[in-house]
Amino acid sequence: MAGIFITFEGTEGCGKSTHIERLADRLRAEGHSVCVLREPGGTESGEAIRQLLKHGPDNLTPEAELLLMNASRAQLAREVIRPALAEGQIVLCDRFYDSSTVYQGTGRGLDASLVQQVIDLAVGDTRPDLTLLLQIPLATSEKRRAKRKETDRFEAADREFFERIEDGYQALAKAHPDRVHVIDARPPLATVQAAIWDTVAVALKKCE
Repeated sequence: MAGIFITFEGTEGCGKSTHIERLADRLRAEGHSVCVLREPGGTESGEAIRQLLKHGPDNLTPEAELLLMNASRAQLAREVIRPALAEGQIVLCDRFYDSSTVYQGTGRGLDASLVQQVIDLAVGDTRPDLTLLLQIPLATSEKRRAKRKETDRFEAADREFFERIEDGYQALAKAHPDRVHVIDARPPLATVQAAIWDTVAVALKKCE
């Protein structure tokens, strides 16, 4: 089977990390080679950038945020994602360039065409085959963020920012219906996992 690149998107607290881990376990149990990554991060330089983006100064500008995010992304695409796909692995990534479209574009208010130009430079032809958008209500996200012992720069943003994030993801799903599949992340864990697996199974079959 050819390599397949699957990304997970969604607002803070939607359960991406949990569901990526469960999906990776199931794929490995079925004999697949799986590479699990996160953004920003996934490489030595990317993890250093992650620390700055998540826990750096409050006055970090949207432009700097966009460039740093995509510097990490450029390294990840070339150092890890492309080689893994070439080896026929299934790559699962917690966020990819859709996050910049939504967070730095819609959320921070940067020009959409500028954001896209930076993304295109960073990723080249490295594009997800499938994107799973986990959706939860804003109120649920707020409750989950409030329970966390420590919040980062993004999680500490105000409600208006996250309202824009919600709108941005809805627009993303409408713009890319063939790639972006919306998963209702409100039901019990097993129900959400089943919905994710059904969607991934279809993608895997196409790659056989």
